[in-house]
Amino acid sequence: MAVVWLDHVNIRTANLDPMRRFYVDVIGLDDGPRPDFGFGGAWLYCADKAAVHLVQTRRAPAGEDPKLEHFAFRTTGVGETIARMDAHGVPYTVVDRPELGVLQVNVHDPDGNHIELAFPPVESKRLPGKGS
Repeated sequence: MAVVWLDHVNIRTANLDPMRRFYVDVIGLDDGPRPDFGFGGAWLYCADKAAVHLVQTRRAPAGEDPKLEHFAFRTTGVGETIARMDAHGVPYTVVDRPELGVLQVNVHDPDGNHIELAFPPVESKRLPGKGS
């Protein structure tokens, strides 16, 4: 057996609509088809893959500390991404890690889940205020 790629992340939420809007409007995923499982939810796509599955719950899952610290998307277009976050008033942090070959933009969804958007290091030149 060989692990080939991460297929999707499944997130339980009592805030289905705000979560769906965040992943579509801020992160840039596409709302897409989802089978009828008999309960609410949404599948959010990265190209033709359903990368984030949201499962509607009646109340927020219990627990103060997350079991999963974060998940990450490989991305491009850091300038547009930051502009979209600014337009939606979403706080984020930028961490330039050239030694690791990544520019990280870290953000939290409406339920507090940590998402890393990992850009190629060349994109650090495209950060607002850094020119071109």
